[in-house]
Amino acid sequence: MILIADGGSTKVDWVAVDKYKTEFFKTRTKGLNPAIVDSNCIKQRILENCNLEEAKNKVHKIFFYGAGCGTIKAKHKLIKTFEEIFTNAIIVVEEDMLAAVYAASYEKPAIVCILGTGSNSCYFDGKGIKSNAISLGWAIMDEASGNYFGKKLIRDYFYEIMPVKIRNKFKVVYNLDSDYVKEQLYKGLNPNAYLANHAAFMYEFKNEEYIISLMEEGVEEFFRYRVLPYGKGKETPVYFIGSIAYYFSDIISRVSQKHNLYFAGAIQRPIDKMLNYHIDNLI
Repeated sequence: MILIADGGSTKVDWVAVDKYKTEFFKTRTKGLNPAIVDSNCIKQRILENCNLEEAKNKVHKIFFYGAGCGTIKAKHKLIKTFEEIFTNAIIVVEEDMLAAVYAASYEKPAIVCILGTGSNSCYFDGKGIKSNAISLGWAIMDEASGNYFGKKLIRDYFYEIMPVKIRNKFKVVYNLDSDYVKEQLYKGLNPNAYLANHAAFMYEFKNEEYIISLMEEGVEEFFRYRVLPYGKGKETPVYFIGSIAYYFSDIISRVSQKHNLYFAGAIQRPIDKMLNYHIDNLI
């Protein structure tokens, strides 16, 4: 059995197949970002999933692509933890950008971007990926990500600059007690995922001027730091991965046109396209 996983900070999508391309199951766990979650929590989140727990001794290879897996230290942490669970498996851990490339451009040159709980980008030249900056994560980077917009929404709520109609609904949907918010931000296990959870609220009001303006500001900032520095033109397609990109693709398209770039599309969940790549090339 072979496991292929697309891992974010909020969730991980898994698919299990065999060498004959037979699919055993698809499942989901909570996020396994090794930069944020400790080894014990990673192990717990995997084993509480009945599909993975039942299959742990049958798996002989794992391809895991995850947020926070861009350094040797982070990769080693996940590999060591996985080896304790999947004792018969060869384990490959790579950063989530590589999975985004496989899902979007396959093997053709492109700029590939992620707008999920966090955000990132790379230029793929057809052989390897190049990033214009090391990502320092949710606290000071991650422009246009879920945690970026969650932070903006919560801030605007407490500053009372969020429109009344949206503000009234926001306080019904979320616990906005100030002590609770600070507890989640400064002592919570996954502050980035906590913030990103609030970004889902934007979809209901996506046609409101306040949300449109918030999105345009965030996407413009993302392009400034994460797309334009590659110095590419319309000849290079720009792909996006993630729910934020998928649901607000019209805004991404407008910002792309403004900068004379070709927006090639947004993929909400890349796991199926990743599976196709592995079936064709690695399995």
